[in-house]
Amino acid sequence: MPHTLTLLFFLMVAALVATWVIPQGQFDTEIVNGRSVVIPGTFEVAEERGFMNPVQLFIAVPRAFADAQAIIFFLFIIGGVLAIIRKTGTIDALLGRLLEKLGSRPGTLIFLTVFIFALASSTMGASAEYIPFVLILAALCRTMNMDTMTAVGIIVVGYGIGYGAASFNQYTVVVAQGVADLPTYSGWQVRTALLVPFVMIGAHHVWRYGRMVRQDSSKSLMAGIESPDFVQKSNHYPPLTLSHVYIILSFITALGIAVWGIAQKGWYLYELGAAFLILGIITAIIGKIGPSRMAVEFVKGAKDLTETALLVGIARGIALIMEDGQILHTIVYAMSVPLSLVGPELASVGMMLLQSVMNFFVTSGSGQAFLTMPLMAPLGDILGVTRQVAVQAYLFGDGFSNMIVPTNPVLMGILGMASVPFDRWFRFCLPLFLKLIGFAAICMVGMVIFGF
Repeated sequence: MPHTLTLLFFLMVAALVATWVIPQGQFDTEIVNGRSVVIPGTFEVAEERGFMNPVQLFIAVPRAFADAQAIIFFLFIIGGVLAIIRKTGTIDALLGRLLEKLGSRPGTLIFLTVFIFALASSTMGASAEYIPFVLILAALCRTMNMDTMTAVGIIVVGYGIGYGAASFNQYTVVVAQGVADLPTYSGWQVRTALLVPFVMIGAHHVWRYGRMVRQDSSKSLMAGIESPDFVQKSNHYPPLTLSHVYIILSFITALGIAVWGIAQKGWYLYELGAAFLILGIITAIIGKIGPSRMAVEFVKGAKDLTETALLVGIARGIALIMEDGQILHTIVYAMSVPLSLVGPELASVGMMLLQSVMNFFVTSGSGQAFLTMPLMAPLGDILGVTRQVAVQAYLFGDGFSNMIVPTNPVLMGILGMASVPFDRWFRFCLPLFLKLIGFAAICMVGMVIFGF
């Protein structure tokens, strides 16, 4: 299989070719709460076709990096700060203590952490906030005779299921219900109840894989792939000192402040980056690391994530080309037309599948809601699908496909940090994605039947 960066560039080329083949068209739009929202029934094919020449493919690359700059620089900051924390010995000491408590119970680690990540995503919309945990969990899984795929599975599966079974997520639930003219957070009881079975499905998938690797390391999907130095298995761990405890508390405090700011003040990656920069300085002071050594470690850690930053930038370039080629609205329109030909049960499942496909092109949860919900909500009215069900179709489709689309910058950032090739991840995640979509389809039909 080609390198992940090569795969993403090939997808950019395919997107460019698609702009030559797929008819260009647009819906009329209006501004609602500062965002552009499409107006149903206004789609028109462009009278004159604009042509994107191959040179624009290469122009799109630096434009994509500029467009994804927030998460790219956040990754560099995280890499640098984690390197400073690692220099103090805190992470190694913490891993040693965790192994004492959970070394013989990997199943407990997997089920508990998947549930925590899913709950945070479901209620607060957490996603990029998990990036600092990637290398720590990867190191822990390695020392428990599992692999980095297991660690990535814990994070991404929790994140994806949390978005799919979201109850209070401000980026998806609030936006989609607002566009659909539904009371904010209405239906939260059903969505909260759905979180549990989906978490069980996801955690079981990760646990079964981790157990297989523990029993026979040759079956690991990471066989032949060198793990980052950070997550190499160790047989010796330093004792957990008081300064290590202070650094851990500082990390938890920084993360808690960031989560509070996201929920209450509308913070995101810029503020998260600032919080972790301050954490890095505090860590250096507690760990008695001088300014020059701190700078050296920060640069070293940031440098290790250069490949990850490249993956995130190129992933954004795929959607950018399709936006410039004016084919996104055409794809949405073409996929929505067949839904009018089937009954409400099948239509609800079709809506979910449509949202899954659209997430490849529009990875922003709120952006996808503004693009598709103005069409899905009134279409559901005609087909006998309630607007709550239309919102749930969007949540399932967007959330679960977050785990598998290579255009998702958070996913590519996590895979890059753990040095997990996308093709290996796809082999791991595709069976889980199909199980989740299958169960979600059953839920969609049940919601239609019982009038959710």
